[in-house]
Amino acid sequence: MKETTVIVAGAGPCGVTISASLNLQSIPHIVLERDDIFCPMWTKFSYDRLHLHLAKGFCELAHMPFPKSYPTYVPRKLFVQYLEEYMTRFNVKPTYNRSIESATYDKAAGKWFVKTRNPKTDEIEEYCSRFFVVATGETTDPFVPEIKGMETFTGQILHSTQYRTGKPFTNKSVLVVGCGNSGMELAYDLTLFNAKTSIVVRHPIYIITRWMGYIALVLFPRLPFALVDALVALMSRLWFGDMSKYGIEKPTEGPYERKEKYGRFPIIDVGTAAKIKSGEIQVLPGISCINGDEVLFTNGKSYHYDVIVMADGIQNIGQ
Repeated sequence: MKETTVIVAGAGPCGVTISASLNLQSIPHIVLERDDIFCPMWTKFSYDRLHLHLAKGFCELAHMPFPKSYPTYVPRKLFVQYLEEYMTRFNVKPTYNRSIESATYDKAAGKWFVKTRNPKTDEIEEYCSRFFVVATGETTDPFVPEIKGMETFTGQILHSTQYRTGKPFTNKSVLVVGCGNSGMELAYDLTLFNAKTSIVVRHPIYIITRWMGYIALVLFPRLPFALVDALVALMSRLWFGDMSKYGIEKPTEGPYERKEKYGRFPIIDVGTAAKIKSGEIQVLPGISCINGDEVLFTNGKSYHYDVIVMADGIQNIGQ
C-alpha cells in the first residue's frame, strides 16, 4: 500500500492546479488519473477548432497566467501547450491508468483508503492518505442516447469525442444529434467542409455571443444575479432575433438561471446561428427511429444520412 498526505482524483485542469499548489507548499501527494494522459478532455477528446469559450483571464490556472501573446479566446492547441508548460514548471506528475474503484474513510485511523484498477492490465493497487480531493470535474463518460433502430444504421456513427474535423465528411449528409456547445460548433465546422448538415434541437435553448458571456462574468460580482440574467436574455433576443422560425425555441427561464437549475449552459455562438438562418444547417426535432440510412423525426419527416454524430454530451458525475 502506498501512503501519502493527499490523494487527488483526476488530472484534469483542476487536479493539475491542486497538485501545483501542493508542490509549492511541499505537501506530499499523489494524483491518480484513469486515462493515460493529463487533461484527456482537451488532449484526446476535443475537436481541432475548439477554443476556450470564455476570455483567457477567466480560465487561467493558479500561479501562472496565460502568455500575453495568446489570443483572448485560446485555441485548443495553445491551451494544451499552456497545460504542458504549467505541469513542467510546477513538477506535476500524475500516476496514469489508475481508475478508482473505491474510496473509504476510516475514522479510527483518520485516513482515506483508496483502491484503484489499471484499465489496461486489470492490476489492483491500494493507496492511503489523510486527505482525499475529488477533482474529476462535472463530466466523465461520453453519453450516447438509445434510439430505436440505431443498430440498423448503414452509415457511420461516431461520438463528438471522436470528431476532429469535418474534412472526412465533405459532400456527405451528416446529422448532428445534440445542440449543446459541442453539437452547435461541430455543425458549423461541418459546413466549412461542404457537408450537408442537419442538427437535432429537441429542447428550447439560449444562444449568446462570446461578448455577452464576457459581460455576464464581469457583472455577476457587481449586480444581482436576476438582473444580469435578464440583461443577457434581452441582449440575446435583440442580437439573434426570433429563432423559433428556424426551429429553435427560447426557454422561459433566463440563460444563467437554467445553468443554476439544470446545469445547462447557454450556447456560445461561433457562427452557427448565421448558418441556420441561411439554411446551410437544417434544424430538426427529436428522432423517432432509424431504419437503415433513413432517420424518421417526430414531426413525421424523414431524411437519409451518411453519418450521424452523437453530440448529446458527456455523462454527469453520479448519473
